[in-house]
Amino acid sequence: MLDITVPGILYGYTEDAGLRTAWLAHPDGSWPRATAVGSDPSTVHQWGSGRLWDTLDEIRAYWLQHGELPVRGAHVLITPDGRTRLARGAWRAEL
Repeated sequence: MLDITVPGILYGYTEDAGLRTAWLAHPDGSWPRATAVGSDPSTVHQWGSGRLWDTLDEIRAYWLQHGELPVRGAHVLITPDGRTRLARGAWRAEL
């Protein structure tokens, strides 16, 4: 879902001596990084206009509220010029 909302993101995850780190990076220079030890809450740092962690949190909140993401069960239209359009209810996306 994040790839549909903000295409082009790179993802990474490491775990070293109990320190877990997840990061995202976008070609526009935006990035977030979340770190946590054990079951402690994550500390998130982000930079750039993309506010990628905020977008990820919005997607997560939608999923928790609705029990699924809008892309599940979406109708797909591939236009003659090769664009892919997704639609489900009021939600729309173009790839």
